[in-house]
Amino acid sequence: MNVAEQLVQQLLDAGVRRIYGIVGDSLNPIVDAVRKTGGSAKGGIDWVHVRHEEAAAFAAAAEATLTGELAVCAGSCGPGNLHLINGLFDAYRSQVPVLAIASHIPSVQIGMSYFQETHPDRLFVECSDYCELVSTAEQAPRVVNSAIRHAVSGSTVSVITLPGDISDKKAVAPSPVFVPSRRPSIEPNPEDVRQLVTLLNDARKVAIFAGAGVEGAHDEVLALADKLKAPIGHSLRGKDFIQYDNPFDVGMTGLLGYGAAAEGMNDADVLILLGTDFPYNQFLPDTLTVQVENRPEKLGRRTDVSFPIHADAKALCNAVTPLLKQHDDKFLKATVKRHAKIMKAPVGSYTRNVEHMKPIHPEYVAHVLNEVADRDAIFTADTGMCNVWTARYIDPLGTRRLIGSFLHGSMANALPHAIGAQASHPGRQVISVSGDGGLSMLLGELVTARMLNLPIKVVVFNNSTLGMVKLEMLVNGLPDFGTDVHDVNYAGVAKAIGYHAERVDDPRNIHRALRDALDFDGPALVEVITDPNALSLPPEIKGEQMIGFATAMSKIVLNRGAGEAVSMATSNMRNIPRF
Repeated sequence: MNVAEQLVQQLLDAGVRRIYGIVGDSLNPIVDAVRKTGGSAKGGIDWVHVRHEEAAAFAAAAEATLTGELAVCAGSCGPGNLHLINGLFDAYRSQVPVLAIASHIPSVQIGMSYFQETHPDRLFVECSDYCELVSTAEQAPRVVNSAIRHAVSGSTVSVITLPGDISDKKAVAPSPVFVPSRRPSIEPNPEDVRQLVTLLNDARKVAIFAGAGVEGAHDEVLALADKLKAPIGHSLRGKDFIQYDNPFDVGMTGLLGYGAAAEGMNDADVLILLGTDFPYNQFLPDTLTVQVENRPEKLGRRTDVSFPIHADAKALCNAVTPLLKQHDDKFLKATVKRHAKIMKAPVGSYTRNVEHMKPIHPEYVAHVLNEVADRDAIFTADTGMCNVWTARYIDPLGTRRLIGSFLHGSMANALPHAIGAQASHPGRQVISVSGDGGLSMLLGELVTARMLNLPIKVVVFNNSTLGMVKLEMLVNGLPDFGTDVHDVNYAGVAKAIGYHAERVDDPRNIHRALRDALDFDGPALVEVITDPNALSLPPEIKGEQMIGFATAMSKIVLNRGAGEAVSMATSNMRNIPRF
């Protein structure tokens, strides 16, 4: 057994069943060791050959997000492993267990400006919590073990830098036995419980804003809300875990938001931030705030927190709820009623009686996709407008998942995320909701899905523009510039690769086209030509944003003519509620 084979055996012992990457030079001993395992069908490890190492890291991040288990990616020396870095940042920000193998130049050449020389042990420090160089065969198994344990126990990224000549040496040291530890429950301090109960019992209007930290605590959070008669808003990452079967739901806030979450938080006497590190402090109200977080370094870093509590959301709810008095429901009823009105008007109006309207409303496409997708479908969403449409129109149901680059905010994530999701969940429907800008950035991964015959369904929202960037420019008083994308027939590209593919420019064909793609046994792509001037509006529009938008429109009229400004205004008149 050489060091590479020993490393692969350690990964097998830790439950790893696939490695995403591209073969090459210094990585070859690792790849050969994977080959010798016979693949997952024989109890070994599969090598998932992608077209770009960035996609390998994204795919591993998706697998780790969905399974909670260790996922692995790999890149050869120099440019190969450098390509991993963006996807690893995504995994690191999302706090999921990913191990990256960064193979390296021959150890005797390190420091000599050798061909393809970089220093991965330095370069990956900012996107990992464990990043070490293996210098000897004796050291290797202990470093691998430590890397695995850091990734799994800390739900984070580990990087092993392994020179090719070291991986080819004979294994001389025993492998430490890896037995995963169970995650503890972080119980709140009893004094925190006592003080919080006193605070909440004295409050008249309490609102809850829940994030990804409420995963596994759906019923406990609802029980707390029922006692407090508190409306529950949620972040995008919290959507999967709290929105479904929730009579207290008032939607999201932030740039992607909808519903009455913003109003509910602003009107509350006490706001409880429950398992969320929501980054947009401009959407958080200036009110008495309680924050419950199992990672104490997050407490108070977004907004002033009067009452920081280090605990798991579920444990906190279980400790506090039985001690609370029953609140009246006046505040809850008013907020839920406001939410229903908003959902019927601005949000609902985008999808009612629009089956014959051209250009196609992107909201309508997302609405139909929500109807025809499986109840346990996994959705991956590109950063930008696709985040908006999936956040607002895809129902989680308690069985679906929606993942994306929600903290790192990278373009092009949806398709490689879908590859990792489908490879690790072969029996589930996986739908990549891709923008034309994001898809074109890592377009080669369409080849990966076809080569592996992964039955991914790619829904392309083609508006031939970088829509979110256009909106950012307009609200800042800048005319849109550099946001237009050349019109490409992505369905034609997909057909050439071997996909079932269709291009749709008539809204009457959307339902059938999506249904046909979802029913197809293999990779499929539906490209929908959507309105390039359709912009998403945040739940709260500030005065300076209105001024900025008006200023940008004036510049567009002066520089490009009134026709374009009128076209943009006409497209977005539908953002005015239609009752």
